[in-house]
Parts: sequence; structure tokens; C-alpha cells
Amino acid sequence: MPKYSKSFCMKKLAILLLSNLILIHVVSAQETNDTSSHLLEAVIIKAYEGNHKLKEIPTGINYITSTQLNKYNNSSILPAVNATPGARMEERSPASYRLNIRGSSLRSPFGVRNVKIYWNSIPFTDPGGTTYLNQLSYFDFYSVEIIKGPGGSLYGAGTGGVILINGQPEKWSRGADVNYIAGNYNSNNLNVQVRTGQEDNRDMFSYTHQTSDGYRNHTNMRRDIATWQTSNKLNERQRLNASVMYGDLYYQTPGALTKAQYDADPKASRPAAGTFPSADGAKAAIYQKTFLAGITHEYQFTEHLLNISTVYGAFSQIKNPTFRNYERRTEPHFGGRSLFKWGHHFSNIDLQLLFGGEAQKGFFNTKTFANANGQPGAVITDDEINNWVYSFFMQGDIRLPHDLNITAGASINKSSMIITRLTGPATLPVKRTFTNELAPRIAVSKKIISNLWLYGSFSKGFSPPSSQDVLPSTSVINTDLEAEHGNNYEAGVKSSWLKQKLYVEVNAFSNQLRNAIVARKDATNADYFVNAGSAKQNGLESQASYQLMPRRNGFISSGRIWVNHTWNNFRYKEFKPADTLNYGSNQLPGVAKHTVAAGMDLSTRPGFYINMTYFYSDKIALNDANSVFATSYNLFGSRLGWQTQHKGRSNVEFFVGADNLFDVKYSLGNDINATAGRYFNAAAGRNFFGGVSFHFIKKQS
Repeated sequence: MPKYSKSFCMKKLAILLLSNLILIHVVSAQETNDTSSHLLEAVIIKAYEGNHKLKEIPTGINYITSTQLNKYNNSSILPAVNATPGARMEERSPASYRLNIRGSSLRSPFGVRNVKIYWNSIPFTDPGGTTYLNQLSYFDFYSVEIIKGPGGSLYGAGTGGVILINGQPEKWSRGADVNYIAGNYNSNNLNVQVRTGQEDNRDMFSYTHQTSDGYRNHTNMRRDIATWQTSNKLNERQRLNASVMYGDLYYQTPGALTKAQYDADPKASRPAAGTFPSADGAKAAIYQKTFLAGITHEYQFTEHLLNISTVYGAFSQIKNPTFRNYERRTEPHFGGRSLFKWGHHFSNIDLQLLFGGEAQKGFFNTKTFANANGQPGAVITDDEINNWVYSFFMQGDIRLPHDLNITAGASINKSSMIITRLTGPATLPVKRTFTNELAPRIAVSKKIISNLWLYGSFSKGFSPPSSQDVLPSTSVINTDLEAEHGNNYEAGVKSSWLKQKLYVEVNAFSNQLRNAIVARKDATNADYFVNAGSAKQNGLESQASYQLMPRRNGFISSGRIWVNHTWNNFRYKEFKPADTLNYGSNQLPGVAKHTVAAGMDLSTRPGFYINMTYFYSDKIALNDANSVFATSYNLFGSRLGWQTQHKGRSNVEFFVGADNLFDVKYSLGNDINATAGRYFNAAAGRNFFGGVSFHFIKKQS
């Protein structure tokens, strides 16, 4: 296997960027006033209900468009998320996701926790604090807004950020799409989508079937996702939207490897050890089904007052044979959210007031059995978990003369959890209630000169333990776990230059956590959680992109180069897990100090295009003691394609591509603080993919 040094790969990146700059200089010298050159200037962000341009939002926002998603292999949003600063998505095996926004994966050994996620305005995070993000297919994402830092002033409790997923195209057209992608490891992804109706009354049906054998042994995956989305204008005052999703997912879990096992054969699954079986022997896997249905009603009371209310119901069923036991969970829950928006223009001042609330209720049941070769054996524990989460929020936005914008908001959040153990000696239900004081957020932005905005913000975060934190895989109810608190300070600059084609953003933040919740492992490698005293998370995030708009009749129709950098200095401030141990000032595990993402995108008038991408990750601490690190790595990828150029008509697209072109060995989704040194989950080596997309557009009658 060829090996490339860090300096070699960084030189390659420098050459790539230099060649792009030369190309841009040559071609952009012939530019015209093509309206698409104002692409970045026209981006409207919905976060915090401001509906402002990206550069005017006084907070760190990563905005991922469908164009950015389509640079990769159309199988996962992971590479597009990792190409944005401050966010990291991991995949220990196909469909086994973790999501980290500014270090929040400290308490997420598996799954997505401490990140609040909405899909089409519906709370996608359950009242237990977990989000089954793997129950959405790649084709259910049209755009994604990632809010970095506490968003509790409007989105409920949490210190790890908020994600808003838009599942519908911004430009509506009747028709149908058929997409098929295939690649190494017997990977296949088929999607069929049908769109009917007009702009004001429309329906969209989508079905995705995805399979893969995976790079490692024991990593087979199958995913079937069906969605229906509808939007109907009832009259001049009312609109009714609905979204329904059903997901059926199965994937095998190979288990992490020790360093020696990882070096000997990174494709191997975890072997048997002592009394614990191998991954194959345990039939370790996840069987996961989720049904969700939500309705959103918009009512315009007056010219100035609007209400948006959402109600939803969901049911998840999970079966999980593991190395230790067999777990079965049923998780029905329901909830709702209501938001009132009042706005008025006073002379040269714009004022908007928001207020409302959100509530969720869950009736969960978790049973653990002995694992009898992948089947449930004798019952070990049987627990009923009732969750109740609610928040009330208010926010004011004022736009003053001289381009001065001020946002101030606050929320009150409360959650309670009642756990009743139905096995063993009769015991009283265990109840924990977590109530925070007022969680405020204030942000100010000011245009200093034309196209240059400065902003600063302060927010206070509050994050109660999730139900899986209090009742982890040890099956021991942790009544001592406290809620996590944090104060987040942020300042940044956003600017666009050269007729809006060059966009630059830099922000610095400092998040001071108290009672930080971190995952640890017991002697059997089961997860449990502790409060780690305090931690300080300081960082710097920057991004720059240049939109190339060549001459009207030239060979190159559009182009873009971009580069993003993240610097994280995340350290424990005070953490003594034992009298003889002191991890104060140690680096927080699971977070790279530096990451860099960069790339070039070119399209031609005949329809040919190329996307080239690069990603670098610094080494990552794998335990609290900082005695073991995952090595740094560099990844290169590319996608080449051709599509017909018939605007407003049916067209076809063919593409091929490759990931990890230099066949670098690296671990993606490390097991933090693992017992016996089982930290490593190898990611795929060099792999290729190809696909075809048919887009049928029906002309409006």
C-alpha cells in the first residue's frame, strides 16, 4: 500500500489551489454580468426565524446546498458535512452515524445526541435526546443549516448545536427522478421520486433502497426509506404542510479493534476475547424501524402576525444484539411546536417579535436479554421510561439604521424522566427532573463598510442527560448524572467581495462547559457516563469560496474553488476521575485540533463537469489520559460527469468518481476511552463509484 507523508499531501493541495487560482484569473478576466454570479448574495438563512442573508446572520452557520451534496457519491451526506468548518460526521460502519458539532461527540459513543435536529420544521430528535439520523436517506436532504453553539433561545435545551433539514426542492417542478449509484463493496443505491401538483398545492413521493457489504468484515447494510411530503395553500391566509416517513434499516456492527489488530488487518471485525464472542458469533447488528408523521399549519392572522404550529407522532423499534447482551427498545412519542411571529416596520426601523413553545412526550420501553447467538435469551432487565420535555421561548429582532442588527432571546427548559424497573426486587420508580434557569442569547451584527459585517454573540446552553445517558448499556440506572451547562462567546466577520463572487467568513468562539457529560467504558467495554467537572472549548473556524463566472459563450460555464479550516483547542479544565488521576488541561478526546477541507468545481457548456475534493484531519486523542492518538490523514476524491443541458426540460446525467484516491488507512468513528485498547474502526480504502440520474420534467399546463 503506498504511503504519502503529510508534507507531500500538503504540497499536492498547494499545487491544486495554485492551479485553480491561475485558471480563475484567466477565465474570470472574461466575465460578464451573469445573474448567477450573485449566488452567495442571494442565500437566505431560516435559522432563528430571521430569514436574512447568510452574511447578515450574527452567528456561525454552515449552509449546505444540494449542489454541495452532489459533489460526492450520492450515498451519504457525511462528506458534505465534513467539508464545512466546525462540524464532523463519523461512520463506524455503513449507516452507523455519529455527529459532532464543536466537540459534542464527547457524550455520543454511538448515535446522535446533544444535537437538536428538525426535518421540515418537525422535531426529529426524540424526547429522550436521541436522533436516528440514519433513518433519512441521502435523497431526503435538499439543504441543511447547521447552527453551531447553543441554540436554546429558540430550539430548546442543548449545548451541541441545531440542524435544520429541508426535505423539498426550492424550485418546484412536476415530474419524476430516477437515481442509481453503484460502487465497490457491492454498494447499490436506488431512488425513485415523483412530484405532482403545482407550486401552491404539491406532493412529493420518494423511495430509496440502499445496500452495501461494507469495507470491513461483518458490515452488511440494507436501508429502505419511503417519504411523502405535501404542501397545500388552503386560502390567502392558510397553508397546510405534512411530512410522513417510514424507515427500515439493518446494519451489522463489526466492533472496534486494538492497535495490533488494526495494523494486522483493518478489514477484520472484532474477534472473540475471553468470555465475549466475536462480532460474527454475537450476530452483532442493529435492526431499526421508524415511522414519523407531522403536520404544520401556517395561519396569517393579520399582515403583521403569523402563527406556525406543528404536531407530530413517531414510533421507533430497535433490536440490537451486542457482544454483552441483546437489547430491544420500543419508543413511541409525540409532540408539537407553536411559534408566533409579529413584525412591523417603523419608519427606518424593522422590529420582529417571536414567542412560543415546544413539548415532547415519550413512552419508552427497554428490555435487555442474554444474547443467544443473535436471539434474545433470558430477560436481564425490563425498564419503562417516560420522558417529558418542554420549553418556552421568546426572541426579539430589531434592524436599526446604519445596518445595525440586534437579536435577543431566552428560553426556559424543563425535562423529567421516570424509570420503572419491572424485573428484580420491587422498587419505586426513579424520577429525575432537570430545570434550567433562564437560557439567554444576545447577538449583534453591524455592517462596517460595504459587504463587510462584524458580529458578536453570547448564549447560555443547558443540556440534560439523554435517556440513554441515564440508562446506558451497563443497564445500571445512573441517578447521579447532572445536566450540562455552558456559556458560549462568539465573534466573527463575514464578507463578500468582487461582485459577491468571493465569500469569506472567520469566527472565533469560546464555550465554557460545566458538568460536561462524557462517555467512559467499564471492564466489559459497556458505556456509562460521568460528569467531567469543567471543560473549555476554544476554536477558530474560517471559510472562503470564489464563484467563477466566465464569459457567456465560453467553454467553461461556471467554476468555484473553496477552502475551509477549523482549529479546535478543546481541553479539560478540571477533571479528576480518581484520587490518583488528574486530567485537568488534557485535550478532549475525539476531536482533531486542525481540519482542512478544500476543493474545485468546474462545469462546461457541453455538460461535462468535475469536482475535486481534499480533506485533512489532525491526530485525535482516543482517551481522557491522552496516552493514545489516532494518526492524522489526508483524503483526496473526485467526481466526473456529464449531463444534458436543457433548462426546464427532461435530462439525464452520468457520473463516475473515486474516494480516498491515495488509499490511506485511517479510522473514522473511533471508540473513545475503550477498554483493552479497542479504539479503531477502519474506514474504506480506495474505492470507486458510478451512477446515472434521469430527470423527467412535466411542463406546466
